[in-house]
Amino acid sequence: PVFFMEKTRKSSIVSRANSIGSTSASSVPNTDDEDSDYHQEPYKESYKDRRRRAHTQAEQKRRDAIKKGYDDLQAIVPTCEQQDFSIGSQKLSKAIVLQKTIDYIQFLHKEKKKQEEEVSTLRKDVMALKIMKVNYEQIVKAHQDNPNEGKDQVSDEVKFNVFQGIMDSLFQSFNASISVTSFQELSACVFGWIEEHCKPQMLRDIVIGVLHQLKNQVY
Repeated sequence: PVFFMEKTRKSSIVSRANSIGSTSASSVPNTDDEDSDYHQEPYKESYKDRRRRAHTQAEQKRRDAIKKGYDDLQAIVPTCEQQDFSIGSQKLSKAIVLQKTIDYIQFLHKEKKKQEEEVSTLRKDVMALKIMKVNYEQIVKAHQDNPNEGKDQVSDEVKFNVFQGIMDSLFQSFNASISVTSFQELSACVFGWIEEHCKPQMLRDIVIGVLHQLKNQVY
């Protein structure tokens, strides 16, 4: 009986210990999950740090590119190198650099347009000179083919005297009729003078009078 009682007591103690152990185990958090979180947390922080570092590097690279762009503009644009007495020896701000760059680009556009107009004018002059050259070559060739032709032609001096006589006659009436008080009045007087003094019959009479006068002087 004593042995049986001792065995029964031990079994009861073991049973209560197991019961207490299971209860305590159920109230304790899962240590495996803690270990897992413990190992993952440094990885998450390291990933964030890498993203932050990459973003910082990209931002610094962008700022360096912008700074280099402004430095290049100051080196290229002549007006940025000139002394600006309004700001003294201070470094040019980005706004001033941009404004000076815009002004310089507008200046270049105007110069380009001006040069294009000059080139167009020169091309027209070259074309006119080529036409004159061809005409003179034809005249010279015709003269060489017929050396006796044109001996009785009117000289350039006589032609100029005819032109001068016509213009002198017209200028007398023009000077007497035109007023230069204002541009509006000048325009009105010019049209009035043309209607009154430049009629075909009047011009014909002027030309005939000049020719008669020159004919008497020549002969």
